[in-house]
Amino acid sequence: MRQGIAAAGNLIVDSIKTTDCYPEEGYLSTILSLGKSGGGAPTNVSIDLSKMDSSLPIQVIGVVGSDEDGDYVIDLLKGNGIDTRGIKRDPTTATSFTDVINVESTGHRTFFHYRGANSLLDVEHFEFEKIDAKILHLGYALLLDTLDSEDKEYGTRMARVLAMAQKHGIKTSLDAVSESSDRFSSIVPHSLKHCNYFIVNEFEASLTTGIPDRDGAGMLIVENMRAMCSKLLEMGVNDLAVIHAPEGGFAMEADGSYYVQPSLELPDGYIKGTVGAGDAFCSGVLYSLYNEWNTQRALEIAVSSAAQCLSHVNATDGMADISVIKELYEKMEKQKLPLHR
Repeated sequence: MRQGIAAAGNLIVDSIKTTDCYPEEGYLSTILSLGKSGGGAPTNVSIDLSKMDSSLPIQVIGVVGSDEDGDYVIDLLKGNGIDTRGIKRDPTTATSFTDVINVESTGHRTFFHYRGANSLLDVEHFEFEKIDAKILHLGYALLLDTLDSEDKEYGTRMARVLAMAQKHGIKTSLDAVSESSDRFSSIVPHSLKHCNYFIVNEFEASLTTGIPDRDGAGMLIVENMRAMCSKLLEMGVNDLAVIHAPEGGFAMEADGSYYVQPSLELPDGYIKGTVGAGDAFCSGVLYSLYNEWNTQRALEIAVSSAAQCLSHVNATDGMADISVIKELYEKMEKQKLPLHR
């Protein structure tokens, strides 16, 4: 009997530099402090899940370099009780990293990303005879060069991996990166027909479906969330399409049943950072699906998990035990969603 959740894809080290300003090209600014943390879907989701439930078996699959950053990623995951035997080390390239430039006075962040070892992740790295999980979560589509590449039979290598997982009796889940490009329509749809659960933000859902997510004033077009979910199912998502936005979570099952859950109304000063909130929401959905809770309950846990994440500056330190997440949902007021006519 399968147990636990496997998370695969981008393994990233975030090198965080807080500066006094962001200079114009050719000029200098002063670095005030340095920080380091893990990033990427497998790292964030697996650590979130381990904090929700330390008894849950969790595996991570990916590629890192034979370098200090690779050591850092593996040690971080092991320190959270996560099985890292599915992580391969490649001596020919460096572990993927992102230089995060954070301006102290404004909080504005700029990112410089090196794809590195993540670009090598391919079908052969998924040793399904060693994957015991009930669910495989893969992220991020559009940020995994080899898996995003063409496959003559399945469309993309990523679609092949998801199809192989399903053939082994594993439920599949997919997330994408928020890339502003036309690649969504040419790459992501190939994977949807081999995807049980598609969990993305409103921007990614919009680019995948071609349906607008916000109006000219930046307000969420709430009624379009339903249309997006429906379109994603038409495009091939097997069981459940889920969209998350700062305003709330939205989901549709294969039979057309539709669910909405507004975000929690958080007090002033509660939000310390937004990094990892999307992965935290995703973790809440995955944990609920794993435990076979209904979709409305999954959205409740998801928005509460995201709120829990917002209580800390980095991606995972704010996460807590599932009992705390449930308590947070019960005691917080819910936001009112904007209405469009």
